[in-house]
Amino acid sequence: MLKETLKNHHIILASGSPRRQDFFKSLNLEFEVILKPTEEIYPEQLQREAITDFLSKLKAKPFKDEIKSYTILVTSDTIVWHNNKALGKPKNEQEAFNMLKSISNATHDVISSICFTTKDNQKVVNTTTKVTFKTLSDEEIWFYIKTFKPYDKAGAYGIQEWIGAIGITNIEGSYNNVVGLPTHLLYETLNTIAKES
Repeated sequence: MLKETLKNHHIILASGSPRRQDFFKSLNLEFEVILKPTEEIYPEQLQREAITDFLSKLKAKPFKDEIKSYTILVTSDTIVWHNNKALGKPKNEQEAFNMLKSISNATHDVISSICFTTKDNQKVVNTTTKVTFKTLSDEEIWFYIKTFKPYDKAGAYGIQEWIGAIGITNIEGSYNNVVGLPTHLLYETLNTIAKES
């Protein structure tokens, strides 16, 4: 359906994430992946979706002068928000352990923003999913870190991996958002942009 709606558009996904690329494929979208490095630094005063909104727009900036008519650039960002701070990607084993220990036996928010940039407009949408973990033992946390090496994942975990299967007791909101992209928002917004252009 969406493929037909967007047949006159060129979709660019600016993400190296295989999970995000798989979601685009699952929606039967034709798209091109183009990567431009961006230093993901945001103002300290920002919180929650203000962070992901800012970063998703920041990732679109290097493309600013290259976007042609009927091109839609998609950039996105996801954070884990817990105890009033953003948990990014862990730099090492100990940082991953500390993050997983902090979200053990607690509920945290997974917040994603998607930025859609065209030649003349930019639109940002976001959503939040609440995820609850059981009490994780130190042995479970270390087994997961050593086996799955979750250094490319915000909050140091992938919901689709072993830790999600054994540890998550409740989810409120979009599961796909926690994997890496709120596909319902992607679908709705691309439909809207296509009809407006």
